[in-house]
Amino acid sequence: MSRLRDGWFGRMTLRGRLASFTAAAVSLAVVMCAVTGWFVARGEMTAQVDQTLARAWAPNVHASPQSEIRAVNDWCRGVVTQPWMTRDTVPTVIFADGTSCPPNDSRSVKVTDGDLPVASSGTRGAVARSYFRDGQLANGDAVRVYVVSYGPVVFNGEPTTAAVALSQPLRPVRDALFGLALITTFAAALVIAAAAFGALWLARRALRPVDRLTQAAEYIARTQEPGTTIDVAGHDEIARLGQAFNAMSTALAHSRDSQSQLIADAGHELRTPLTSLRTNIDLLVRSEETGRALPEGMRAKLFANLKAQMVELSTLIGDLLVLSRPLPAAGTAPAAELGLHDVVSRALDRARLRGPSLVFNVDLRPWYVRADTHTMERAVVNLLDNAVKFSPVDGAIDVSLISGVLTVRDHGPGIAPEDLPHVFDRFWRAPSARRLPGSGLGLAIVAQTIRSAGGEVSLAPAAPGPDGTTGGAVATVRLPGSPTPPAQAAPVSSHD
Repeated sequence: MSRLRDGWFGRMTLRGRLASFTAAAVSLAVVMCAVTGWFVARGEMTAQVDQTLARAWAPNVHASPQSEIRAVNDWCRGVVTQPWMTRDTVPTVIFADGTSCPPNDSRSVKVTDGDLPVASSGTRGAVARSYFRDGQLANGDAVRVYVVSYGPVVFNGEPTTAAVALSQPLRPVRDALFGLALITTFAAALVIAAAAFGALWLARRALRPVDRLTQAAEYIARTQEPGTTIDVAGHDEIARLGQAFNAMSTALAHSRDSQSQLIADAGHELRTPLTSLRTNIDLLVRSEETGRALPEGMRAKLFANLKAQMVELSTLIGDLLVLSRPLPAAGTAPAAELGLHDVVSRALDRARLRGPSLVFNVDLRPWYVRADTHTMERAVVNLLDNAVKFSPVDGAIDVSLISGVLTVRDHGPGIAPEDLPHVFDRFWRAPSARRLPGSGLGLAIVAQTIRSAGGEVSLAPAAPGPDGTTGGAVATVRLPGSPTPPAQAAPVSSHD
């Protein structure tokens, strides 16, 4: 097979190979049908000759032994013409010792070893032993021979047994078979030629979508512009390949657009802290260069601003690094078994530091999930930070984890209906929140982390509480898991 792939066949196009395989299969089928038909026809013609020979002998089945003995002697002496002689059929009497008569007639059948058991069987009439074979006359003509036992006879005064061989020439049969072979060969050649052209046409038609797909792939490689699609018709394997290519091309275009948008948004978001940072540093450098000391309060304020801007810049860069990593398929992120309630509890400790005046109403029940500990804790922290940011002073935040559903509700201004589709977009912030600190990446990180762990996250306006409180937003996270920790592997015994 490797030589076939490396040779001329391997250098053929897929269209050529497909056409060759199809034409070869059709040719093989046609040749097999032609050969089978020829052999069937030969068998039918031979059977007809056998029936003719059997009918020629039929009148002698019930002849009396005396008449048969007399007939054999008269025939072998050339006294009379035998009644069982038919047109093109000259009977040959074969004796048990292998001799035959008439011995000098060019139309007599040549005796074979297979004739002797029949001649020596001594059977006659309806139970006479017989068989058919191909043979030759004394003059060399090919014939079909019917050898039938003639029973006990007396020849030249000596008792013996004999058989009679009747023959029919095979020339008409062979001429008919030769003509049939010529016609079959010609017809098969026409069918094979038509099959070759048909296979090439079918291969071109079947692979036309592949040509379009190849052209689209070459265009993308040449222009580096994903998003090119092809027209897909049907539901076969090539149609599925075209649909998969279109989906891949569209996904690549979307990924490239997302990357471009991320770079543009990141540049825009980085410009503000960098500009502020540069302004503050310029003031400090100018003060040092001119020797004019800044007022102590202003200097302290500048350093405080520098520190805050560096923290903001570090946070923004960290968020960008998280979002720039390839997004794994749902449920395929590097993971370990962890208690989600423990993660939420640690995140609450950090949230209380950011909102010391807030009241946290907490109901955490055990829930174990499979996820990356660091990214999951960061996602929960971002979710709580979002609630802290929008909660009023001395407000309350309700946090619950029940049956794998984590809910975080604040009592802030809530979310406008037109803003709901964008809350998890990168760098997106509601108009009312643009004065607040933040880069707009926190909820995007939450969505990416939860979905990569096989979960779902949503943010919606909060329904009125049982105490009549209204307003605020509720974030809901659903993660697959179990209320009990996974079974620990049994310790391996060392008693060996």
